[in-house]
Amino acid sequence: MSSVYSVCCDAAGIAGNLFAFVLFVSPIPTFRRIIRNGSTEQFSGLPYIYALLNCLICLWYGMPLVSPGIILVATVNSVGAIFQLIYIGIFITFAEKAKKMKMSGLLTAIFGIYAIIVFASMKLFDPHARQLFVGYLSVASLISMFASPLFIINLVIRTRSVEYMPFYLSLSTFLMSLSFFTYGMFKHDPFIYVPNGIGTILGVVQLVLYAYYSRTSTEDLGLRESFIESYA
Repeated sequence: MSSVYSVCCDAAGIAGNLFAFVLFVSPIPTFRRIIRNGSTEQFSGLPYIYALLNCLICLWYGMPLVSPGIILVATVNSVGAIFQLIYIGIFITFAEKAKKMKMSGLLTAIFGIYAIIVFASMKLFDPHARQLFVGYLSVASLISMFASPLFIINLVIRTRSVEYMPFYLSLSTFLMSLSFFTYGMFKHDPFIYVPNGIGTILGVVQLVLYAYYSRTSTEDLGLRESFIESYA
């Protein structure tokens, strides 16, 4: 029975890693567009800043020095941090001056915050308290990451378009959150299953919004075409 439990636990963690990889590569079409047009347009760089901070904190939480036995958390977040750094680098390269300065400042702040967290957790806390300290930080950063795509909802509602709300980003967020929620339940680790449970709910919200506004956009396009045809 314990072997079956272990297999199921590892399967959930591996699935979370796979869906997270899909999440990490899902912005590639967005950045291909940015590179092709030579502009960041109305895209926001904040989700990638939040994602980098989240990956760094969760990477530290998954390390044996903090939380033994959850190495799959460390592996997925190390890969995620690399992807976010690449995306932020591209965004800074093609952003207008004001955005470029803001993103550069935020990136510097992220590295400073991470260095402080690592130093403080190692110097000020014993192993158990260290896990609690980093665990609470990881919960906060995960919730921020899951909520960050919702910043564009105002733009989606105003334009009645899902152009700036990538579907695969929302879908992969939902699937990754669901997988790691299951993994956290198997590991009896609330610092994993609580934020990922919230992420699962937020993922559902994003998918519902996408379905509604993509349908509305299609209907509006159909009405415009009918109007044009009637006067052709």
